Parts: sequence; structure tokens; C-alpha cells
Amino acid sequence: MNKLPERIRIKDIAHLANVSVGTVDRVIHGRSGVSEASKKRVEEILKQLDYQPNMYASALASNKKYFFICLLPQHLKGEYWTAIEAGIYEAVTTYSDFNTSVKINYYDPYDYHSFVNASKTILAEEPDGVMVAPTAPQYTKGFTAQLKMLDIPYIFIDSKIEDTPPLAFFGQNSRQSGYFAARMLMLLAREEKEIVIFKKIHEGIVGSNQQESREIGFKQYMKEYHPLCKILELDLHAERNDEDNEMLDDFFRSHPNVNTGITFNSKVYIIGEYMQTRKKRKFNLIGYDLLERNVSCLKEGSISFLIAQQPELQGFNGIKALCDHLIFKKDVTRINYMPIDLLTAETIEYYHSK
Repeated sequence: MNKLPERIRIKDIAHLANVSVGTVDRVIHGRSGVSEASKKRVEEILKQLDYQPNMYASALASNKKYFFICLLPQHLKGEYWTAIEAGIYEAVTTYSDFNTSVKINYYDPYDYHSFVNASKTILAEEPDGVMVAPTAPQYTKGFTAQLKMLDIPYIFIDSKIEDTPPLAFFGQNSRQSGYFAARMLMLLAREEKEIVIFKKIHEGIVGSNQQESREIGFKQYMKEYHPLCKILELDLHAERNDEDNEMLDDFFRSHPNVNTGITFNSKVYIIGEYMQTRKKRKFNLIGYDLLERNVSCLKEGSISFLIAQQPELQGFNGIKALCDHLIFKKDVTRINYMPIDLLTAETIEYYHSK
């Protein structure tokens, strides 16, 4: 074999394999139109040279455009999903040299038909990749089956669906998170005979797979270690926030000795602010996510612990995974669990300022 230059070029490989430059390019990028004999010769040369194409330079030179769509639950500014969006837009800015763009569509988390309609709209737009926060499995699977049929890679964020393998998943291990939350809550509750789970629910729909999985993990811990502790539940109306305080008043009138509770969604501030208003100083409360109102309640002492899960990083890494797969042809790790971060009034400033 002739001495090769330090930087291996496609034309060098073509010369060694006695084929055209176009043939080498087709083999490297997995395109058709190459005979088996030529493909085998090129692949042997690539293996001998341990050739690694410069995908970064190739992507820049290709001028191909990449269009992604994200499907997220409807939310108000400042809520949990706002941080996910910030991570998404940061990723698009990071990869802007590669002609990436993103569109965010929304669905009503308490209306499964809203998800179905939103998914149909996305399929009609034929994106290069999709990132989705799943709803109930029976509705999510219909969407992902069509994405698979169209060879559109998809990312799950926040929660995943069993037996439906995405390109990648970014989120907490929800059951483990709930199990851990129960352990922390019972350190506060000690020997109390009753605790309460606060929910936001609409016509029987919790609105989040992740919340349901957390509750399963929570109850598993309670069954194993505190089987005699009674778990009460208070269902607050998801779409009638003005009734929250009245419902909480009724609950505590009926259960005056309950001093410990948890919610598995990001709106624990509803309970925390109620405790401040009613001057209930000795209630142990755990919730999720670093919304500003949650953090304020944590600092004021009406929330005992917050469990965080780095939503900005989830949004960023979801788009990054699509770019790695589509643009740079890299292998992507399928399951990516986020840390389960337990925060207190004493530690929040060191975390929240990141």
C-alpha cells in the first residue's frame, strides 16, 4: 500500500479501492447504487485505515435543513414546562450552524383527544425529528407507531412508555423518585397515623404519566415500611383553581390531625401558600420542581423539601440527541435518567442560581 497523507481524504480511499469518489461517498453514508463487490472493497479499506469521517465538516458543507417539532402540555409562563422550552431553544441556538429549527406544539394534558389531534398535525408537517411528552400509553402508541412507519426518530421527555422504545428518553426514574419521596416524607412524619396526597385532577385524569408513576413508587415504599399508616387523598380541581382553598379548608376540618402531605406535580405552591394564609406552621410538605412560587414557599418554610429534576437539561439534551443522530450519525444512549435532587431552604440558593 502506498504511503498515505496524514489526513485521509475520500479521493485517497477511492484510489486504494479502485472506485470513484462518488462510490466511496455512497458507501460512507449508507446510500444505495453501489455493487456488492465495490462496497466490500471500500469497506475493507475503511476498516484498514480506521477511517472516521469528519461529520461536523460534512454537516456544515451539506446545507441540509433539519426541522424538529416538540409536543408539550399546555402551560402558563413560569410553570415547569417553561424551563423545558428554555432548554429546547438553547439547543437550537447551539446547533444553529447546522440549519436546525424547532416548532413547539401543545396539547391539553387533561384531554386525550387534544393529544391525538396535535399528533395528526405534526405528522402532516413531516418533521425530521420529534420530541414528545407522552400522554396515556394507548394514545401515545398510536402516534409513535406512525412516526416509526415514516422513519421519523422521536424522543420521550419527562416520562416514557413501556414497550415503546424511543431514540432516547430524558427524565427521572419516576417510580424511584416516588419511592425516595416517601422515605423522605416519613422521616418528617415519624409515627403519624395518617398522611395525605394532594392531586390536581380533571374528570379522573391526572394529566401526567410521571405523576402516576411517582405515586406508584410512593405507595410501594409505604406498603413495605409503613403499612399501618393511612394514606388519604384530596383531589383538587385541575381547572378550577379558585376552589382550592375552600376544598383544603373542608379537608382539614374533617382531618384536623393530619400534619404531613405530598403532591407529585409541580404545583405544590398551591398547598404551601394555603398553609401561609391559614398560618399552619407545623405541616410537613414535599413537592416537585423549582417554580418560583415553590421556591418562595420553601424559603418561607411552608414547604419542607422540593425534589428537582433539571428540566432545562432535559429539553437541551432531547434536541441534542436528535442532532447527534441525524446530523452527526452518532450512537445515542436510549435511557437517560435525570438526578433526583432533594432541596431545602438551606441549600436552594446554591442550586437555584445555576
